[in-house]
Amino acid sequence: MAKWTASDIPSQSGRSAVVTGTGGLGLETAIALAKAGCEVIVAGRNPGKGAAAVATVRNKAPGADVRFEQLDLASLASVADFAARLRSQRSSLDLLVNNAGVMVPPQRRTTADGFELQLGTNYLGHFALTGHLLPLLRESGEARVVMLSSIAARNGAIAFDDLNAEKSYRPMAVYSQSKLACLMFALELQRRSEASGWGIAGIAAHPGVSRTDLLHNAPGRWSATGLTRSLLWFLFQPAAQGALPTLFAATSPGAKGGAYYGPDRLGETRGFPAEAKIPPRAQDAAAAARLWHLSEHYTGMGF
Repeated sequence: MAKWTASDIPSQSGRSAVVTGTGGLGLETAIALAKAGCEVIVAGRNPGKGAAAVATVRNKAPGADVRFEQLDLASLASVADFAARLRSQRSSLDLLVNNAGVMVPPQRRTTADGFELQLGTNYLGHFALTGHLLPLLRESGEARVVMLSSIAARNGAIAFDDLNAEKSYRPMAVYSQSKLACLMFALELQRRSEASGWGIAGIAAHPGVSRTDLLHNAPGRWSATGLTRSLLWFLFQPAAQGALPTLFAATSPGAKGGAYYGPDRLGETRGFPAEAKIPPRAQDAAAAARLWHLSEHYTGMGF
C-alpha cells in the first residue's frame, strides 16, 4: 500500500461509526470519516470536550453528520447506558473504533468498578462496549471493530496472576499489558466471528509515536514523559498521520480481519499504513481465550 492517505478513503456515505475519544487520534479519525460521508458518533466522558470535538469536525467537514454521546469507559454502567441509547435509536452500526485511552498515571488508580484504570479504560471498557453493541454490528453485515493498540504492546505481558496490578503497579508495564490485551481482543474477536458467523471483522491498529495529549493527560505535563512530549515534540508525528493506520483498518477494501496495521517506517514509529508485526504473545490463542473468558467474568458481558 504505497503511501495510503486519508484521500484514499472510499466513500463512507450510508455508513455509520462510533469513535471513542474526543481529542487526538479519535478526533482526527472522526474528521476523516465525516469528510468521507460517514455518520459519526463521537463518544467521550466530557460533554464540553465532546461539543468542541463536534464543532471541530463540522468546521473541517461542512455538512458532516456528527454528534456527541456521553460515554465513560471507566464505568460499566455508563457503557451499558450508552449502548442502550444507541440500540434504541438505530438498528445497525457499521464501524466501531475503540480508540480512547489513558496512559501511565503515576499512581495506581481504579475505575468505578474497581479495575486498575488503564486495564479498565483501555481494554475492559471497550470489551464491554463491543459486546453491548454486537447486535447492531451484526445487523450491518460487513461491520468492522478497530481496536487501538500501541507499539508498547511489544513489551506487554498479560499478568494473569495480577491482572489488576494489585500486587505490583508499574505504570508503563501496566499500560503495555492493556494495549497487548486490546490487540489480543481484536484477533480473538476475528476468530470468534468466523466461528460463529457474526460477519464482523476484528482488526487492530497502532499510531506509532504520535503527537497527542495522551502523555500530558495522565502522567502530567511536568512529568518526565510529559516533558518529553513537550520538549521533543518533533520526534512525534502529527496526530492526523498517526490516525492513518486506524483509518486504513476502518475503511480500506484492502484491510483484512485479524490483521494489525501501523506506520511503515523507523520501527513502526512513523510513516504510512502497512501491516504491523504482531508480537508473539498476541498470537497465543490459548491465552487470548483465557483473557476473553476472564473479561466476560469481570464485565458481566457475555458475547
